[in-house]
Amino acid sequence: MTNNTEAPFEARLRGLSALIVGATGGIGLAIAEAFAEAGARLVMHGRDRARAEARASELRSLGADVSTICEDLSGGEPSRALLEAAASADILVVAYGPFVYKPLSETKGADWRLTALACLALPGTLATEAAAAMAARGSGRILLFGGTRTDAIRGFKANAAYAAAKTGIGVLAKSIAVEFGGKGVSCAVLCPGFVDTEYLDATTRERLGNASPRGGLIPSGEIARLALYLASGGMELANGSIIVADRGLYSL
Repeated sequence: MTNNTEAPFEARLRGLSALIVGATGGIGLAIAEAFAEAGARLVMHGRDRARAEARASELRSLGADVSTICEDLSGGEPSRALLEAAASADILVVAYGPFVYKPLSETKGADWRLTALACLALPGTLATEAAAAMAARGSGRILLFGGTRTDAIRGFKANAAYAAAKTGIGVLAKSIAVEFGGKGVSCAVLCPGFVDTEYLDATTRERLGNASPRGGLIPSGEIARLALYLASGGMELANGSIIVADRGLYSL
């Protein structure tokens, strides 16, 4: 992977390959659109084949080089095709993780297994596969997604299982930086605040918007622009970092 630090960061993805896991909606789709516009070659992962192909077709109509991999990752076990895509990518983005919202007293074993496997074991498996291959080539970037307020160990009233798994993503990123940083591999975690996506119903959108420090939700495109910057080289300096992108949530 060429590291052209003289080029504007938007141009540094041109010709590079990027696997985006969770690319057919929400933040993942916004990142896919931003990367495609920057000239990256995309592999878009999604669970629903029709949805994935529709999103890919939209980007192809704009001139993007896009392929798709469709599979359900809720069990935390990626297919060989997805592992191979991670190993061959210049950039890996994992913008995926089932959200469990319920009090700890109502959180069952199935909830813990879902979040532990899909929100931690899965990105761990993909990132490990990618990092080893990237190190052998001498360069690569891995962008992982934590959850809101999972940049440190905290208590949560309604999403403890999800938050526990997402907090562990920080350990993963720092471990990749420790083991592979000297071989040209960079990894960082983004912990977004309350982002406006199609997955929110009207009631949730209003509740989260009211709780946001600046009022309203964060447009997914803002998170995508930050992801674009990091994947374009900004991650080198911030290797192993957990980056909070929540507009100062709960810090007022």
